[in-house]
Amino acid sequence: MKKIYPKKLQKGDEIRVIAPSNSISIISSANREIANDRLSGLGLKVTFGKNVEENDEFHSSSIKSRVADLHKAFQDTKVKAVFAVIGGFNCNQLLKYIDWNIIKNNPKIFIGYSDTTALQNAIFAKTGLVTYSGPAWSTFGQKLHFDYTLEYFKKCLMSDDKFTIEPSEKWSDDAWYKDQDNRGLIENDGWLIINKGKASGTILGANLCTLNLLQGTEYFPDLKNSVLFIEDDSESKLVNFDRDLQSLIHLPSFRGVRGIVIGRFQKASEVTNEKLVKIIKSKAELKNMPVIANVDFGHTSPIITFPIGGEVTVDTRNKSIVVNKH
Repeated sequence: MKKIYPKKLQKGDEIRVIAPSNSISIISSANREIANDRLSGLGLKVTFGKNVEENDEFHSSSIKSRVADLHKAFQDTKVKAVFAVIGGFNCNQLLKYIDWNIIKNNPKIFIGYSDTTALQNAIFAKTGLVTYSGPAWSTFGQKLHFDYTLEYFKKCLMSDDKFTIEPSEKWSDDAWYKDQDNRGLIENDGWLIINKGKASGTILGANLCTLNLLQGTEYFPDLKNSVLFIEDDSESKLVNFDRDLQSLIHLPSFRGVRGIVIGRFQKASEVTNEKLVKIIKSKAELKNMPVIANVDFGHTSPIITFPIGGEVTVDTRNKSIVVNKH
């Protein structure tokens, strides 16, 4: 399938915020204001889907409402990018109700992370449209220490130039949305090189356990000539990550994977470098491909923006990750 790269954002563009998983109602008014002000500061006009405030006992809304907002966002020619409010647990419910031609015929930026992984990889598999794992609309509500996240958002979505990913200076794993002024920053020790090598290919993945929900369905992307970017949140301990990764490895198409980039784990996952190395080294299928860990994406802060379906080169000799096309 031919890849479709959406047009980049420019000042004056309208963006549409939708809630494919959790409702916007869980976001505080103060954090909403910060998010909208920051996006407006980029010269973007922020609009919202009709049903984003709808909220049920699962902190979500009906399939009908979520699909309607998704379709409307892509059909509206004034809208140049679609942002997920936040993650959640259930956007894979939407997949069989989506009119994929609406998305294919109206290509535009679609960005989010975590549970949105299911929708992003399905869009790429069904339409060829490159989507983006990066800050959700709610992520823009971080009052402090947002510079790195914003830098890579702009590099990926407001420029066509290839860019090199560098480690952040500091990172955090705090509930910033509850206490904006007291952040627990941690010095970044840099990336962990587990397996050496060089690989180029198509970026696929993002949240590992969510990606695995697509296995065996028409929504799972082709792994041929791919570089997997994978991460998991605090609910996933290292044993869960291990078996989820093993599940991917068992796929016949895994032979097409050229390299793996692993996002930073949350502290509650209790992952150590030593344990992670042991797990990766135990898998013979990975020994001939580069594997880099502790990269700035996932459920800690800050995070990069990267293209699902875009092109990357990973080279451990000079510790470089270069996004060539996005």
